[in-house]
Amino acid sequence: MDLSVSPALTIPASELVWRFSRSSGPGGQHVNTTDSRVALSWNVAHSPVLSDEQRAMLLQRLGHRLIAGSLVVTASEQRSQLRNREIALAKLAETVARGLERGPAVRRRTKPTRGSKVRRLDAKKQRSATKQQRRKPMGD
Repeated sequence: MDLSVSPALTIPASELVWRFSRSSGPGGQHVNTTDSRVALSWNVAHSPVLSDEQRAMLLQRLGHRLIAGSLVVTASEQRSQLRNREIALAKLAETVARGLERGPAVRRRTKPTRGSKVRRLDAKKQRSATKQQRRKPMGD
């Protein structure tokens, strides 16, 4: 089952690597007998579905989460391995989608307006006058 991250990006199932292990989550004695914990990994560094720009963006933004170029997500919230598989797929899709999001446009710095300068100076004068009134009167 291919993983659709966005309309422009679909990760083929052949690139996803599944690993299963025993979970420490809910389930009582059932936990000791079934491999319900799911670890899903996808090799970002060598995936042919990514453009060079997308790969560079993911490697830069998700670098702290990558292990040898692979992104690994785990799920052990549910007792069922099937539900944990679905959760892991959703987590991977969300992580990749967030890694590919464009950030906000860089703000161009502009000069302060004349009105803002006047308001700032008026506030400084007002503050100065307030502090002047707090002083002890000068003795003759």
